[in-house]
Amino acid sequence: MKIPHLAGIILISSLTMGLFTSCATDGKKAKGHTKVTANGDTVVVEEEKEDTTRQPIDTAKYNALVRKLANGDSTGKWPVKKQPYPLDGAILPFKRIVVYYGNLYSKKMGALGEYAPKEMLAKLDAEVKRWEKADPSTPVQPGLHYIAVVAAGDPGKAGKYRTRMPFKQIDSVMTISRMRKNMIVFLDIQVALGTIRDELPQLEQYLKLPNVHLGIDPEFSMKDGSLPGRKIGTYDAADINYCSDYLANLVKKYNLPPKVFVVHRFTKKMVTNSQNIKLRPEVQVVMHMDGWGEPELKKGTYRHFIYSEPVQFTGFKLFYKNDLKKAPNRLMTPEELLKLKPAPIYIQYQ
Repeated sequence: MKIPHLAGIILISSLTMGLFTSCATDGKKAKGHTKVTANGDTVVVEEEKEDTTRQPIDTAKYNALVRKLANGDSTGKWPVKKQPYPLDGAILPFKRIVVYYGNLYSKKMGALGEYAPKEMLAKLDAEVKRWEKADPSTPVQPGLHYIAVVAAGDPGKAGKYRTRMPFKQIDSVMTISRMRKNMIVFLDIQVALGTIRDELPQLEQYLKLPNVHLGIDPEFSMKDGSLPGRKIGTYDAADINYCSDYLANLVKKYNLPPKVFVVHRFTKKMVTNSQNIKLRPEVQVVMHMDGWGEPELKKGTYRHFIYSEPVQFTGFKLFYKNDLKKAPNRLMTPEELLKLKPAPIYIQYQ
C-alpha cells in the first residue's frame, strides 16, 4: 500500500482502513472580492454577510424527523430514547449533511485535497443534487471535512507521530468554504501517540466559529503506544465526553448554535463503553460508519457497530476508490443508504 507524503513527512492516511477491512438561511451579499490561490487554482470569492438568525426548535417536527430516520425499526433501539432537544439553530435532523473529506497537502487522502477548489466544489454540488433528488423532504447542508491533525509515519519533534496542520492551511479551507453560501467546515483530529486533551484546545480559535464543527478518529488514537497504521486505535466514552463537554462550553461561552460532533467507527473496539456517552443540547453526536468495501460488507459494518450501539445520529462514508475494489465495483447510492435502519443523516465522501 502506498502511503501519502505531507510536506516531506510520510503520512498514515485514512486509506489504511483497508488493512483492517473487515452540514440555513440565505445570507445577504456584501461588496468585495477576495482572490485566493489553493492547489494551483486561483479563485474569486464573493464575500457574504450571513443571516445569523436562528430558528427555534420545533419539538414536534424534531420528534417526527427522528422517527422517520429510524425507518420503522421495531427493536426499540431507534430512535434513541431520552435524547435532549438541541438548542436553537441545530442542523440535525432538519438537514442532511453531505461533505467532502481530505487534506490540501495530499491527493490520496480524499476528494477535498485531490481536486482544485472549483472542481472539487462542483463535484460536491453534484453529490448534493443526488441526495436532494433521493430525499426531497430533507434539505442538504454541504460541508468540508478537513483533517487538521494527521497521523504520521514520522515521530516529529514531539515524538507523537502526528502532524498539526498550519493555521494558514486551515484558513485556506475556510476561504474555500466561503465559495458556497453557508457551507460548514469540520476539523478532524488523528491524535496518534498524542491525546485528544492535548490536540482539541489547539483548534479553539476555529471551533468557536458558528460554522465550524468537530470530527475525531479513534482509528488513529494509539493508547497502547503502537505506531498509527499498524493496528486500529481506540477511544473510550470518557474521551468522547471530554470533547462533547469542551464543545458545549464553547457553545455557551460564545452563544453558538449546537456543534455537530462526528466520531468515526468501523470496529467494536474503536469505541468502548458507548452506553456511557453523554448527550447535551449544545452538541449533536454522529456515530459515523467509516469502513470501506463492497456494499454488503459496508452494510454489515453499519449494522454491527452503528445500529447495534445507539448514541444519537448516524453517518456513512463512501470511498470513491476503495469501495470499487471488489465486486460489484460500485458506490452505494443515496437510495440504498436511505433504506438503512437508521437512515444516516451525515454523509461523507472520500
